[in-house]
Amino acid sequence: EGRRGGERGEGERGFGRGRGRGRGRGRGRGAKDGDKEWQPVTKLGRLVKARKINTIEEIYLHSLPIKEAGIVDMLLGKDKLKDEVMKIMPVQKQTSAGQRTRFKAFIAVGDSNGHVGLGVKCAAEVATAIRGAITLAKLSTVPVRRGYWGGRMGLPHTVPCKVTGKCGSVAVRLIPAPRGTGLVAAPATKKLLSMAGIQDAYTSATGHTRTMGNFIKATFFALQSTYGFLSPDLWAETYFIKSPYHQHSDFLASADSGKVAVKAE
Repeated sequence: EGRRGGERGEGERGFGRGRGRGRGRGRGRGAKDGDKEWQPVTKLGRLVKARKINTIEEIYLHSLPIKEAGIVDMLLGKDKLKDEVMKIMPVQKQTSAGQRTRFKAFIAVGDSNGHVGLGVKCAAEVATAIRGAITLAKLSTVPVRRGYWGGRMGLPHTVPCKVTGKCGSVAVRLIPAPRGTGLVAAPATKKLLSMAGIQDAYTSATGHTRTMGNFIKATFFALQSTYGFLSPDLWAETYFIKSPYHQHSDFLASADSGKVAVKAE
């Protein structure tokens, strides 16, 4: 038995000194559960599955927490929602037997029409990390407000006002731009903005933008804050309506709505 932390070169590479790049490097999405029909386990999920809630804006209106990725898939459409691997980086932890390498994945999802999400997941295998990050990105999907630079002709095309997001030392500022300018931004920021449905914008970034994780998160936080400004066109009187849980309480209370199909083993 003896020393557990010794003999690094022997047997499997589990916790050895190797860089860990050899295992699980495949970039497959690992769609294990893709074929199964989604069975909701939360009240919100049951309402969405039963088509009592038809748009994701109804959920945002009442600030209801989304706990299932299937809700976002159903409301935004699986075919419209695109995911993009922003970065995969190895991270290491020092153990008694050397280093333990895991992989951290940053994934962005968006429908290019005012909805974007960012997920970060760490796992021993790259495919597992990507799969987990996609799920987390869907759960963190937020609405992005779009506006105009000058005249209000056509559809909104840029950010409604100057917005800033910060993560670590990185601060990203998004500035409205005239139609036809395009996205004047770094490749990572450009990708995230286009997934959010923004066509024109100037950007300004400060800090250590080489830290890609913080750079992406700062951009995401800036997009998230677009709905945080109460501009004059939102000054109209607010009419409060019942929460979906209150509105469909009879449906949620019925036994049939909560049944989940479980295949007999």
